[in-house]
Amino acid sequence: MSLRLVDLLAGLSRVADLGFGLPAGESLRSAALAVLLADELDLDDEHARAGLYTALLQHLGCIGFAHEAAARVGDEFAINRAALQSDDADPLDVVRTFLPALVAGRSPRRGAVLAWRMLRAGPDFERDYVTTACEVGRHVAVDLGLPGDVRDGLSHVYELWQGGGHPDGLAGDDLPMGSRLARLSGIAVAHARTGGTDAAVAAVTRRAGGMLDPTLAAAFVADAPLLLDLLDTGDPLAVVRDHEPDPHQRVLEPDLVAVATVFGDVADLKSPHTVGHSRGVARLASGAADVLGLPDVEVERLRLAGHLHDLGRVAVSSRTWDRPGPLDATAWEQVRLHPYHSERILAGSGRLGDLASLVGAHHERLDGSGYHRGCDATQLSVPARVLAAADRYRTAVEPRPHRRAATPDAARDGLQVMADDGRLDPEATAAVLVAAGHAVDPVTPEPPAGLTPREVEVLRLVATGCSNREIGDRLVISRRTAEHHVQHVYRKLGVSSRAAATLFAVDHDLLERPGR
Repeated sequence: MSLRLVDLLAGLSRVADLGFGLPAGESLRSAALAVLLADELDLDDEHARAGLYTALLQHLGCIGFAHEAAARVGDEFAINRAALQSDDADPLDVVRTFLPALVAGRSPRRGAVLAWRMLRAGPDFERDYVTTACEVGRHVAVDLGLPGDVRDGLSHVYELWQGGGHPDGLAGDDLPMGSRLARLSGIAVAHARTGGTDAAVAAVTRRAGGMLDPTLAAAFVADAPLLLDLLDTGDPLAVVRDHEPDPHQRVLEPDLVAVATVFGDVADLKSPHTVGHSRGVARLASGAADVLGLPDVEVERLRLAGHLHDLGRVAVSSRTWDRPGPLDATAWEQVRLHPYHSERILAGSGRLGDLASLVGAHHERLDGSGYHRGCDATQLSVPARVLAAADRYRTAVEPRPHRRAATPDAARDGLQVMADDGRLDPEATAAVLVAAGHAVDPVTPEPPAGLTPREVEVLRLVATGCSNREIGDRLVISRRTAEHHVQHVYRKLGVSSRAAATLFAVDHDLLERPGR
């Protein structure tokens, strides 16, 4: 049995929306506009398909830079929303549009500090952001098995029609059509949401010939009322399904886990402290299900749920996830809602929708002390109990900004205390501990891509957000030597950003921590 990929991505694209700071469903509307515009211009099927999937996923790669953006200027969502208002091809628009949008709603003092940080970061910040977003986007397209036109579209979705953009400075007709369609549709939909058709037309007109392909811009402006009305009065998913060219992109049922893995990996990029978390939970949850003798269908459901349970993390700022001290009431409330966001993302993801309630319960406890609903034992299924125990164990053996990683034995003891206290299910807890394999000595495989053992150490530190100086301190080498190691690692992997290097490390199981 095979499934239409667009049905899965319709919901999963909400990861891109929430991770960028947009309303859920905005990327789907952009994809619908892209295929309508492609149809209006009678573009060939390859270009229409590239526009659809590039628009659907164009913001997903931005999650890869969330940690750096929050560290530099404090609020990645504010940066992203301000960027949508600005004309990237006009340097003066940084002062005229971007900075006012960035500091809107803040006190004069805080606004001035934020504006100064952004100005000081300057072109380097933009280059690093765009390069990371494009590399992560391409990585996703490759892992999802999307065609080369989509991979190229995501690799260059933030380039400028006039040239001089990032990552490669392409211009004019050298820009992939998927990039051009996606960029225009994203801008049009965002401005239509905030200001209606007139605002969308004005935004596209102002950017024509600079950021945007003038031919595409003219076609949109000519029919903007009709095109946007189709989105407002119809179902964007129905539009996308009706206009996706044949043959439709499909996924075999056994390959669902590969799709889930892609999105779990990207969500884990929100913080260096959570890299590899979802893969670890998936292994523990499915392994525990095997130990318990659950049916094969439940084993696979738990494997999928493990990869997808933390998608809602993207809706919470990296500033919160990376905070070293206690959370205030507002931040804690945001954290408590991330399982709800995971649930809502999956609810609209076709075949994955039946996992929504399971992933939404991964922080619930048998005594009713969990979140987000405060369920008790009578409301929690066996798979939900297994997932909760697996997530708790995996979290314990991972570092967090406010604590070091627990040893496997300490994590085991902590999990057992929670079971004894009536918070976790004793049988699920025992099965997770067996799946964690405390007595098993791990086998270390030969590093991939010609990496040396030292370079693997460096890659692990890069993935956890360490600077060159911090890498040098950890490995007792000079900052300069650490920098050379990082450059060699990037060269061997064919990447140029921390997020892309991290995804390589996750794909090749190089970040696995004790207590697997």
